[in-house]
Amino acid sequence: MEMKEFLGNFAAQFDDTEESVLTPETRFRELDEWSSLIALSVIAMVDEEYDVTLKGDDIKNSETIADIYNAVVAKL
Repeated sequence: MEMKEFLGNFAAQFDDTEESVLTPETRFRELDEWSSLIALSVIAMVDEEYDVTLKGDDIKNSETIADIYNAVVAKL
């Protein structure tokens, strides 16, 4: 799994946020569109795309998109 692919899949969970504004260093909670519903969508996307089960704590303990990516990689 590559970070670029993950960023694309992560960005697909948003309706109004452009992929071009997202980087590995993006603090996702600071995005206007971020919500608990988006968090659930990210968890579902990771399960579907990577066959990895993220828990709420994995999201809660992450600050950046790279942190979520690293949590997924650690579980592969």
